Amino acid sequence: MFKWKKRGRIFAPQSVSDRDWLKEYAQAPATLIFDEFIRVYFSCRPYPDAAGQYVSYSAYIDLDRGDLSKILRVAKNPILKLGHVGTFDEFGTYPVSVMRNGGDVLAYYGGWTRCESVPFTVSIGLAVSRDDGISFEKLGEGPLLTSDINDPHVLSGPKIRRFGKGWQLWYVAGTKWHRFEGRSEAVYKIRMATSDDGFNWRRNGVNIIQDKLESDECQASPDVFFYENRYHMFFCYKYGVNFRSNERGYRIGYAYSDDLINWVREDARAGLDISAEGWDSQSVAYPHIFELDGKIYMLYIGNEVGRYGFGLAELEEYSR
Repeated sequence: MFKWKKRGRIFAPQSVSDRDWLKEYAQAPATLIFDEFIRVYFSCRPYPDAAGQYVSYSAYIDLDRGDLSKILRVAKNPILKLGHVGTFDEFGTYPVSVMRNGGDVLAYYGGWTRCESVPFTVSIGLAVSRDDGISFEKLGEGPLLTSDINDPHVLSGPKIRRFGKGWQLWYVAGTKWHRFEGRSEAVYKIRMATSDDGFNWRRNGVNIIQDKLESDECQASPDVFFYENRYHMFFCYKYGVNFRSNERGYRIGYAYSDDLINWVREDARAGLDISAEGWDSQSVAYPHIFELDGKIYMLYIGNEVGRYGFGLAELEEYSR
C-alpha cells in the first residue's frame, strides 16, 4: 500500500503573464534532475483561435531542489517548434518524457495533427537537446513510432525508462473511435516497446493492464519505477464517454510486476485520490514518479486534464 501526502499545487499556468503561448494547461509533468534544481517539463496551450481550435507546446519550470514549492524560472520559449504543414506534429507536442543519454538529453514526445473524420491523431517523435534540456532539435520531420498493423490508431503518452541494459517505452495506443453525443471519442490502452539503443523499437500491440471500469476504459500516462525489489506502475484511467467535469473523470491507478511484462492491477494500493475541494476535486491524472534525496515524489495534474496546473505529493508510507 502506498500512502501519499499532498503538498499542494506547484504550478498554475494562469500565473504566467508574459508568454502568449503559455496561457492554459500544464499537462503531463516529467522531471530532469540537476544538482541545484529540478526541471519539470509539461505541455501547455495559448488561448484558442477564433474557431475554438487549440495548439499545444511543451515547456518547463525549474524548482529549487531544496524547496520544491519554489519556482526559480519558467522557460522563455517552447522547447520544441511545431511541425511544418502536413507533418505529424503540425499542431502540437504533447506529452514529453525525457532521458539523459551521455551528454545529451532525449525527449520522446507525442506529436499531433488535426483530422477530418476524427478530431486528431498522434504519433511519437524524438528530439535531442545539447544545452541541458533548454531547447530540443527533432531528429527528423517524421515520427519515431507511428500507427502500424498492431497499433492502427493513436500512439501517444510516451514514458521512457531504462532498466538493466535495455530501454523501455511505455505508451498509449488507441484501440478504436466511437461517437457519443456528436463527438468522436478515442479508447486507448497501455502498451510497451523495447529497444537496445533508444532509437530502434520492438512492439507487439498487446494491452498490458487489465480493464477495471469497462471494456472501453481509457488508460494513460504509465510511469514505472523500481522500489523495494519490485516494479511499480502508476497510471490514470477514466470512463470512455461522458467523463468531462464529473465523477467519471480520471483517477490514478496502480499495478506491479516482477518482470516488466506481467502486471497485476491493484488500484486500491495507489494511495492518492481527488480532494474534497479545489483544483483537484474532480480529477487526478498523469502521475509522474521521481526519487530525490532519499524521498519519493509524485507530480500529477488536476481538474479538466491539467487546465489549472499540477501538484506534488510525497510518499509517506509503503507496505507490500
